[in-house]
Amino acid sequence: MDMKLELVPVPVSDVDRAKAFYTEKVGFREDIDQRVNEKIRFVQLTPAGSACSIAMGEGITNQEPGSLDGLILVVTDIKATQDQLSQRGVQVSEPVMQPWGTIHADFADPDGNRWTLQQPRRPSAG
Repeated sequence: MDMKLELVPVPVSDVDRAKAFYTEKVGFREDIDQRVNEKIRFVQLTPAGSACSIAMGEGITNQEPGSLDGLILVVTDIKATQDQLSQRGVQVSEPVMQPWGTIHADFADPDGNRWTLQQPRRPSAG
């Protein structure tokens, strides 16, 4: 049985503000921004290189805005990613080596939904 996680709802209070943050500051691609009816607006955004997207809008989720915590974006160079995001106005924590060998840094969207950047451990040579 194959299963793929391809869409994760992100609860936000202001769709336009969140969409601007994710596209202009974090660099996600806009896939869809469609008002389905007067109660539903569906926005789908995808990180560069990812097979999984996020969804936000009106009538999309019952979660409280800002309640998402711990989605992980895997990056190859966490320092370069931190620098790029910081230059775009995103407040990113300093990268920290974890006991299991990965490096993490965190940031939050305007509602407080918290994301983690993760640079996986590099395979040892030999």
